[in-house]
Parts: sequence; structure tokens; C-alpha cells
Amino acid sequence: MKTDYPKFSGTFLFLGAFQFIIAMIVSETLYPSYSISRNYISDLGVGGTAYIFNTSIIVFGIFVLISSYPIFLKFRWHPLLVSMILSGIGAMGVGMFPEGSPYYLHTVMSLVAFLFGGISSILSYKIIKLPLNLISIGCGIITLIALVLYTENIYMSLGPGGMERMIVYPILLWVLGFSGYLMALNK
Repeated sequence: MKTDYPKFSGTFLFLGAFQFIIAMIVSETLYPSYSISRNYISDLGVGGTAYIFNTSIIVFGIFVLISSYPIFLKFRWHPLLVSMILSGIGAMGVGMFPEGSPYYLHTVMSLVAFLFGGISSILSYKIIKLPLNLISIGCGIITLIALVLYTENIYMSLGPGGMERMIVYPILLWVLGFSGYLMALNK
């Protein structure tokens, strides 16, 4: 029996993104006086919600890593493999090195996750069909533009937390769409 690499990868990507989105919503609800505009997403990784948020983002990163190589085996697109591996490592690093970690490890891991998540979204265009390939490019571009604005402290009335979400949400939406596409592919 031949392994169905796309279905395997799509399942892990979907479960990773789904559980992270749910855990983030739960953490936002439990965190006292949390504001999606004023607070950074990573604020959820310290204090009473740390165990939920950090565990969830580490699981998300692991699931991205697990799914990346089977995607490569099916499509043989090296740039996407490298980009997904780096984004998965970055996501894991965000949870392993929460805010306040020494040597700016949290900031570096966040940048790696954000940058390579956006790049992965764009690079996936080569292995998916219309219209999802154009949507994926759009998600990646929105992420990268928001990342530049965020690093320049240009929040456009959204606050730092709102602008950070303009980086993260397109990546998560791309992962959900891409995972559905993969699960629906025939061997």
C-alpha cells in the first residue's frame, strides 16, 4: 500500500493550526484584561495562560515539521520544504522561549516563524491550483507587509497586538486552506 503523503501532511497541518487557534482563543479569554489591540500574542505565553499557549504553539510547530517532508516527497519543491521547516522551528521556538527569554531568543524565533510562514504561503503557489494558489500568494504578501510595518512600529490604528495578528492570521488561514487542499488530493 502506497503512502498518501498529501493526506497525511494535510491532516497534520489542519490539526496543528486548528488546535493553535482554539488554544489562542481560550488563552485570550482566560488572560486578565487581555486586549487583542494592546497586548502581543506572545503575552499569552507568560503568566496563567502560559501552559496552554506555549504547549499549543510547540505542537503547531511540531506538526508543521512532521508535514513538511511528506509534502516534499510528493511535490519535490525544495524551497517550500526549507521554508516550512524553518517556520515550524520558529513556531516551536516561540513556545520554548517565551517573552523575556535571554538573548532575544523569543524575538528571533517569532521573526523566523512569521517570515518563513509568509514565505511558505507564497512558495506553495507552485504545487496548488487556481484559485488557491493566488489566495496563498495574497496571504503571504499580507503577512510580509504586516511584518515590515510591525518591525517599524507602524500599527495603523490596530495597536501592536492588532498588527501582529495581521501577520499571524493570514498564515493560519493559509495553513487551513492548504491543508484542505492536500487532504482532498488524490494520490
